[in-house]
Amino acid sequence: MTKTANDDDSGSNGMPLIAHIRELRSVLIRCGVAVILCAIPCGIYWKQIFDFIVSHSLQLCQPVVRIIYTAPAETVMLSIKIALVCGLILASPVVFLFIWGFISPALYKKEKIWALPTALASTVCFLSGMVFSYYVLPLTLKFLTEFAADTLDAFFKIDEYFSFLIKISLSFGFAFQLPVAAFLFSKFGWIDHKFLLRNFRYAIVLIFIAAAIITPPDVLSQILLALPLLVLYAISILISFFVGRKKCQAE
Repeated sequence: MTKTANDDDSGSNGMPLIAHIRELRSVLIRCGVAVILCAIPCGIYWKQIFDFIVSHSLQLCQPVVRIIYTAPAETVMLSIKIALVCGLILASPVVFLFIWGFISPALYKKEKIWALPTALASTVCFLSGMVFSYYVLPLTLKFLTEFAADTLDAFFKIDEYFSFLIKISLSFGFAFQLPVAAFLFSKFGWIDHKFLLRNFRYAIVLIFIAAAIITPPDVLSQILLALPLLVLYAISILISFFVGRKKCQAE
């Protein structure tokens, strides 16, 4: 979408580049403060959080998996990671609100009204992706641990195991932003449902490539991530269709 200098409906405030950089720094600092504030109580109860995560994600594994650590300070770093990740999840509504607040000055006035609803929708979709991963992880770990259960014993190094959990969970959280992006891009006239349908074959290829990169090198994990993404892409097509039809009716 191109804006002209004489466009009265423009939301641009003519800020120089250095001012945008300062504003971005301010947004990042505020997001960081929000995450840290939310991370403090998570850090206090990190053991309970870790026990909850481990007991759920490994509940289907047979034989029982043992969690180990191999460095003296590894558990200290683990507590910090748990605090920060949980702090990010708890602070996600504020973080999305700050991000869209930073983007909104570059939009038209009629587009700015979508900043707050988009921030809320982004939060809901992000948390929905995290919840979805919560139910997918036990199935993934069951497959991975049973693959060679009769040959090898399962001992998970805590740092690698927690990184695996976070990678999968955050991947689902951000993947679930696809319908929000489709709504906005359709609302602003950047794409339509015909564009999404026309590129569906390419989307399938890209989705499976992304799933292969994000997940561990096993077919089950890739399918468990790729299938929801395909469903989300189909939902995005419907969203784009209804947004386009509503725009035509309004005109």
